[in-house]
Amino acid sequence: MTFNVLTAEFLHETNTFNKHLTELSAFRSGTFMIGDDSVKDFEGTNTGLAGCLECAREFGWNMNHVVSAVAGPSGPVSRNAFHTVADLIVEAARTSQPDGVLLPLHGAMVTEFCEDGEGELLQRLREVIGPDVPVAISLDLHANVTTKICELADIIVSYKTYPHIDMLEAARHAGAILQQAMLGEIKPKTIRAHRPMLGEVNGGRTDVGPMIERIKLARAYERESNVFAVSINAGFEESDIAEIGPTVLVTCQGDTEPHVAFAEQIADDIWARRTEVFNTFYSVEEAADIAAKFKYSGAPLIIADYSDNPGGGAYGDATDLLGALLERNISNACFGPLVDDDAVQQLHKLAIGDTITLDIGGKNDPRFGGGPLTLTGTIKHLSDGACIGDGPMMGGQELNFGPTCVLHVNGIDILVVSHARQMYDQQQFKAFGIDPAAKTVVGLTSMQHFRAAFEPIAAKVIVCDCGALCTTHVEKLPYKNVPRPLYPLDRDMVL
Repeated sequence: MTFNVLTAEFLHETNTFNKHLTELSAFRSGTFMIGDDSVKDFEGTNTGLAGCLECAREFGWNMNHVVSAVAGPSGPVSRNAFHTVADLIVEAARTSQPDGVLLPLHGAMVTEFCEDGEGELLQRLREVIGPDVPVAISLDLHANVTTKICELADIIVSYKTYPHIDMLEAARHAGAILQQAMLGEIKPKTIRAHRPMLGEVNGGRTDVGPMIERIKLARAYERESNVFAVSINAGFEESDIAEIGPTVLVTCQGDTEPHVAFAEQIADDIWARRTEVFNTFYSVEEAADIAAKFKYSGAPLIIADYSDNPGGGAYGDATDLLGALLERNISNACFGPLVDDDAVQQLHKLAIGDTITLDIGGKNDPRFGGGPLTLTGTIKHLSDGACIGDGPMMGGQELNFGPTCVLHVNGIDILVVSHARQMYDQQQFKAFGIDPAAKTVVGLTSMQHFRAAFEPIAAKVIVCDCGALCTTHVEKLPYKNVPRPLYPLDRDMVL
């Protein structure tokens, strides 16, 4: 039997402390494809769309792909941007009633008019398709999964890796369950366990620590009768919303009692191990001191600025770490990306080899990571900022910083960019004339995703917290909407 399946991607991770609304232009500079435009270009990539395509091919679906809209993490999604994308999806369902729906989403979208963007989208869709059409969604491991999402989506599958190298796999898994539901073989629903925390203490890292065992238990439980998917979501700490925090989901059918018990067991472990932090978060001064003592012997020291990560919605323009490296006279180094569109526009008026003095970075909010630095440097590279990734996470996908410049200042190649994007892939340096493997010190802005591509070339990796919008010092952030008590804002709370 051939099923008509509506598919669409709508992904945004919202840092509500970021003062900039995410407008439709942000999606257009990320991914914005309507209908089948360039869909085949995503075959085999690590994307939810690729997972949808594999399901359509395997199960013989008549797949109606409405839109792919993906923007980098930033402030709340504007009313216009949300309505534009949501209306496309809802109208497609109204025009041609589907047999099933498969949506790769994120799970931490906040709009300027509601806290639960995914729940709002699903509600509008349900009003058109009714309660009986099965809906499957895939989510980011950093989703803040609300009760509304679980009520409206029959099937939920979250990524099980961080760095996220299984985005295709999660969507394909959700699609396989959807196929069974459309055939009438199963009638799935999703149960939810939650703990009053901003997030899992290590941000859901799956390369070290307790998430390794939790994911192993999840995969084993998925083999149990009437269990179709188990998802462990770390939550997204930078969304100031009522239903924030880690969740454990079981998509299942039949007697829910054992499934609830399993989900609660994993949630209890997340709570019990809430103080077991595996990263050492160095200050900028400590990180610069380590860099000053480091000797290159064929592999670099990688310093990841965790708190200014654009992948968590930070501005990506913090200067404190770069300033500390320059003060210590660190040489044969690179740093990036540093987001400053104004500086890039000035630099692009000049030529390679020109020397310029200008203010760069720190212009969004100097309270978070430092103010502008006045630097004199030589232009080494000018570019439109586009490259093709070749690493485990972003291989084959276009990555685009917008107009970009490499400014060499006192031994450090600074990658100055227009669009806020985190560092995922070595090509984000290499395409602009910087070989990170040949540098003594590599400073980059990312939390965890960089590890997939950069750990293999590193002699040592350290993590820095410069106090930017994704700081681990959460007491410095102006939370207003989260429920209290909530760990770690209220460290002495008890359940």
